Amino acid sequence: MSSALQSTILIPYYVVLGILALYGIHRSWLLVLWWKNRSASPAPPPEPEEWPVVTVQLPLYNEMYVAARLIDAVARLDYPKERLEIQVLDDSTDETRDVVAGKVAEYRARGFDIHHLHRSDRAGFKAGALAAGAERARGRFLAVFDADFVPPPHFLRRVIPYFLDPHGGDGIGMVQARCDHLNRDYSLLTRIQAVLLDGHFLIEHTARHRSGRFFNFNGTAGVWRREGIEGARDWTLMAPVELAAVAFRYAPGGTETDGEGAPERVDPAATDAANRAILDRVNATGEAFLTHTSLDGRVALRISIGNLKTTREDVERVWELLQEAAEEVVIGRA
Repeated sequence: MSSALQSTILIPYYVVLGILALYGIHRSWLLVLWWKNRSASPAPPPEPEEWPVVTVQLPLYNEMYVAARLIDAVARLDYPKERLEIQVLDDSTDETRDVVAGKVAEYRARGFDIHHLHRSDRAGFKAGALAAGAERARGRFLAVFDADFVPPPHFLRRVIPYFLDPHGGDGIGMVQARCDHLNRDYSLLTRIQAVLLDGHFLIEHTARHRSGRFFNFNGTAGVWRREGIEGARDWTLMAPVELAAVAFRYAPGGTETDGEGAPERVDPAATDAANRAILDRVNATGEAFLTHTSLDGRVALRISIGNLKTTREDVERVWELLQEAAEEVVIGRA
């Protein structure tokens, strides 16, 4: 075998081997963190004297086979009916819309505060649907469930007390629940999938949280404090959070035009310049490093917060730097 052919084979081989080795080291360290903190489970807080209003958001897109099951499960939540609002955020283009309409009418007739919010343009996809629903929500807390989830009746009664705990509850912005599996033992394939997902929810999430490190919201099976979302109204998430890489954009008021919109709206071109200025200011501190990209023709800032050494304090400090830099930037108006 020629040396050139050997190099062609061995170089990719060792590259892949190195990647797998790094991945193995990463997972091994997560196991160490999990083992060291396995007993540090937070004690369940007491139930509040008065339950707050909660809005349950159900984002759907062409989920005709599971939509009814999801709505039925949410209607079975053991929570004061007058304190529960249900939003079915339906962007569907198939029969799902009719299935949802029938279920919503059924539960409205039974006294539930349930709404069918249908969009035809799908702007922002799932994130856009959730944002549109939040503008109309009456709940102090926002719970999110994807179409393939079946929340147990006790879900809200177990989760909401953490936000209201007199010993630190005010500092909690989000509670993420773990995901279990309805058909774990159905086949060898489902058992393998369950093991892979359990590695994320049972090991990685637990290890990161209990060791004081950052962990991400999975987009479902969780509850947000509404003030935490609205407190960042001048900042827009530009893409789904994948592998803890966050793409976001500074846009005061959360509104932009194409430069020809209504007065007092933010001009995207001016906002692009402001975001570049924010990036330069934050990176100049030496405490954090942002990158940028272009999404939908607009500048988006990016930062990765998934490193095992990244702690909650690190994320909070980056947020402070971003806020300080934004205060120094003046954006032109359209």
